[in-house]
Amino acid sequence: MNKEHRLTNEEVNFKTSEIIIPCSIPACSRQVRYSKGYLLLNKINSQFKIMTFEEIKSKLKNHTIGIAGVGGLGSNCAVALARVGIGKLIISDFDVVNKSNLNRQYFFRDQIGQKKVIALKENIKRINPEVEIITNDIKLNEKNIVEIYTDCDVIVEAFDLAEMKKMLIETCLSELPEKPVIIGSGIAGWGNSNDIKFRQNENLYICGDEKSEIAVDNPPLAPRVGIVANMQANTVLEILLGK
Repeated sequence: MNKEHRLTNEEVNFKTSEIIIPCSIPACSRQVRYSKGYLLLNKINSQFKIMTFEEIKSKLKNHTIGIAGVGGLGSNCAVALARVGIGKLIISDFDVVNKSNLNRQYFFRDQIGQKKVIALKENIKRINPEVEIITNDIKLNEKNIVEIYTDCDVIVEAFDLAEMKKMLIETCLSELPEKPVIIGSGIAGWGNSNDIKFRQNENLYICGDEKSEIAVDNPPLAPRVGIVANMQANTVLEILLGK
């Protein structure tokens, strides 16, 4: 994610038994050979970090991630981070699970009516009981954001409302300027997967198409919400594993 780690794309080939498909992959050179479902990298740039899953988990277990809001973006991002072995999650939301959430949020029908932070903690613990989870059943504001997330390595913004997004970004930039903040912007609707992109502006990381607004006739749905939530989780990994 840091600019010094970005490399110029070099042309490589996916070579199959019948055809050669040209493509571009950062940090690889000359040729990628495809055999029995595996991509064998002939040459890998030294800046491209390679780690086993155990090595990744050993690094991530020492980090704390704050997630502000545990709806569609927050719940799915939290689950993705728990699966890869993040050490500690601090999650905050004041809402309860309702039926309309189930089309995109990581909850189940029998959890309807429960507090979202409690239900999500229960679900994550079923996946990875080793992750530490701090829950805050609270509506976030300028004051408690600083108190709750001051010890986090990265903060993930996952609000539905534009005014809440704006409040968190402004608070973090002024009160926690050293913290990377990953926001989701533009998740509504379906299709147009290629419009979903990543952009960095200093310590602010933006995931989404940055244009699609949620409306009755353009609702947030699991596929696009999941793409952006996992992009946010992936950005967390790039920030942490790049250190």
